[in-house]
Amino acid sequence: MSFDSDSPPSATRDWLFPSPAYIHSSYHPANSPKHPRRFTTTPRISRPHPPDPRPPRTFRNDGVPASDPIPYRDFRYAGVRRRFDLSRRNERLPKPDDAGAVSGRKSEITAVSGEKECTTEKVIWFAGRGLRIRWQIAISVTILITVFSSLLHNNFSLQNQVIELRDQISKCNISIDATNSIKQESDRRPSKNLKILALILSLTILSIPILSLKYIDYVSKSRSLDNISEEVSLSKQLAYRLDAFLSVHPYAKPLALLVATLLLICLGGLALFGVTDGSLAECLWLSWTYIADSGNHSDSEGVGWRLVSVSISFGGMLIFAMMLGLVSDAISEKLDSLRKGRSEVVEQNHTLILGWSDKLGSLLNQLAIANESLGRGIVVVMAEQDKEEMELDIAKMEFDFKGTSVICRSGSPLILADLKKVSVSKARAIIVLAEDGNADQSDARALRIVLSLTGVKEGLRGHIVVELSDLDNEVLVKLVGGDLVETVVAHDVIGRLMIQCARQPGLAQIWEDILGFENCEFYIKRWPQLDGMQFEDVLISFPDAIPCGVKVASYGGKIILNPDDSYVLQEGDEVLVIAEDDDSYAPATLPTVWRGSLPKDFVVPKSTEKILFCGWRRDMEDMIMVLDAFLAHGSELWMFNEVLEKERDKKLIDGGLDISRLVNITLVNREGNAVIRRHLESLPLESFDSILILADESVEDSAIQADSRSLATLLLIRDIQAKRLPYRDAMVSQVHRGSFSQGSWIGEMQQASDKSVIISEILDPRTKNLLSMSKISDYVLSNELVSMALAMVAEDRQINDVLEELFAEEGNELHIRQADLYLREGEELSFYEILLRARQRREIVIGYRLANAERAVINPPAKSERRRWSLKDVFVVIAEKD
Repeated sequence: MSFDSDSPPSATRDWLFPSPAYIHSSYHPANSPKHPRRFTTTPRISRPHPPDPRPPRTFRNDGVPASDPIPYRDFRYAGVRRRFDLSRRNERLPKPDDAGAVSGRKSEITAVSGEKECTTEKVIWFAGRGLRIRWQIAISVTILITVFSSLLHNNFSLQNQVIELRDQISKCNISIDATNSIKQESDRRPSKNLKILALILSLTILSIPILSLKYIDYVSKSRSLDNISEEVSLSKQLAYRLDAFLSVHPYAKPLALLVATLLLICLGGLALFGVTDGSLAECLWLSWTYIADSGNHSDSEGVGWRLVSVSISFGGMLIFAMMLGLVSDAISEKLDSLRKGRSEVVEQNHTLILGWSDKLGSLLNQLAIANESLGRGIVVVMAEQDKEEMELDIAKMEFDFKGTSVICRSGSPLILADLKKVSVSKARAIIVLAEDGNADQSDARALRIVLSLTGVKEGLRGHIVVELSDLDNEVLVKLVGGDLVETVVAHDVIGRLMIQCARQPGLAQIWEDILGFENCEFYIKRWPQLDGMQFEDVLISFPDAIPCGVKVASYGGKIILNPDDSYVLQEGDEVLVIAEDDDSYAPATLPTVWRGSLPKDFVVPKSTEKILFCGWRRDMEDMIMVLDAFLAHGSELWMFNEVLEKERDKKLIDGGLDISRLVNITLVNREGNAVIRRHLESLPLESFDSILILADESVEDSAIQADSRSLATLLLIRDIQAKRLPYRDAMVSQVHRGSFSQGSWIGEMQQASDKSVIISEILDPRTKNLLSMSKISDYVLSNELVSMALAMVAEDRQINDVLEELFAEEGNELHIRQADLYLREGEELSFYEILLRARQRREIVIGYRLANAERAVINPPAKSERRRWSLKDVFVVIAEKD
């Protein structure tokens, strides 16, 4: 829409949008060009117009611009003026009064009419121009509506075309997809000949094993007809080969099951490929689903498909049944292996025990006590017994293992694989127990075990402690084992202990305290702060231990028991002590001790003794030689057993004893049964100084039977002695005992026990309590003492040299001395002072037993405190043999 360039912009705006101020304007006739001052309007408030950029116009005298043919008018009032009625304005004109006035004023009227014509022209111009503007606006609006309608119509048309195009595209895509799927199906769908070939191939492969078995059976029968001498058929040979293959190779059964599964999947896939329209890959997967789950064939259609799917499912059930059987067998074998102790022991620094005997319980108890200070110990036991039986027997022992774990394994020590199973190369000590039975067979087995141990490729970290039954076999075992082996000859140890205890009553309890780990035992340790100190000062340097010897470094580590007081400790020397534990003692400041002098200095004279042996041991010749070295000249040894005299001499000679070379003792042989009273009554039982009841060789294999025999012999001997003792001697003895009434049979036996010493060799620990309560025998618990010795040597192999010297015929041994050798009646002395006084006799005091006490005190505390002693007290010393 456009306007005339001559029209003022403000007039156009007011024409289209008249303002309220303009509408309320009033018109008066006087507001004409003739009366310009009478035209009044209400003040109009409008926004200020921007300055007109057009150049200023020049007006003529009549107010019309010179360049415009039409006089200029203010278009702001054009609309108002258009509404005025000119006729009414003419009525308001003044009427002339007379003709003169009219004529006088003609000129004025003429001028007015001319001016009126001009005004009318202007009004007409303005009216025409407004109409033209309206038409222009209408036309513009019409054009706009037409254009908008056209655009809207085109938009809807395009949208419809887009929808139609989308429908066509989707139809084309569907057609393309259908064509492609049909093409793919046609490409994937094999030919009918290929499916028939797959079905035939599956049937052929399935029939091959059946035909092969038939052929093998036919060949076997034909060969058996041709050659009657042939005993094994081909089918049996193949079955044997298959069985051997499955037995030799551990993974043969799972491998065969895997091959069978894969074969069934392939055959089932080929068969399904022949009866269905699927591809070979889909058929193989479908075959596996039928094998894994027999219910998957419910969706199969057609007779062929269902027949093949049922066959595959049946084969799958067989395969999974075999797999479950193999898994169940594997689990059962593993549990059975764990139950029978066939699994490997993954331990190190443990104690390994090879073998099983009646000494095992005491040995485990001692090792548990030794490991108590460590907080936790591991003991592994391997024997040729069932694991459950071993664990049950150990549980019946009712020992407190004090945190030590006992692990049982079933196996043979002669087999290297079984030795590796118990981590033999990582054990800190290996104990080989002797078997119950024949001594030579037991030692021969121990020798083979040592050979097996030395053959371990990984080597051994610890040492080997071997229990032997015969002293003659010790040299051979040491020759085979070399420096790794420490031997403990059980029979020899027990025999020597019995002889020592028979000559010195109460010594058995002292040996139990020293060998066991409950109280005090031997320890060897180096103390650099003692270098350069004399042994006499070393004796009183330990408040909680008693030095007994020195391990001399310059002599290749040789242990010297009871050395000279003047011996000075050198660099590298170690001190042998008796202490409660290896960490319970340490040297302290050297105390001041008054030495004093002995009340009397004399050697205890040897007196002739009369000793009785009841029973026969296989090492009898060794015991006789030890007695001959200990006893005084003119002593007698009576031997009472069921062995004939001729056989006795032969056995002694075969054992290496030359009777003619005996110096101090005389042998007296008596035949009889030690459990028959009349046989025992033929002996002068009341005249013997010591009686040794031995575990007879005929029953030593059974601990319970041997102990029963020894106990019966003990009771019979004590009863016979009690009947033969004078009544007044019995009354005197009653004062000392007093535990039982005078008329009781145990009281009578106690009275008899004051006159002679009876040592019983006890094998079963349960018999110990009975003898301890009755107090009728100073017993020796042989198996327990041997177990203690084995445990001590296992903990520290150096202690074996100390024990060998203490048990030997020469050198140092334990003695029980009377107090009058070291002090006077009522004298107050400290233990250190008594220790230094004993050094004047070249003895080391390790403990004492008071007159009113039943047990000795080894390594007493408070060694510097003085106390009053009695002459009835006794002291335990380490001294050279008399």
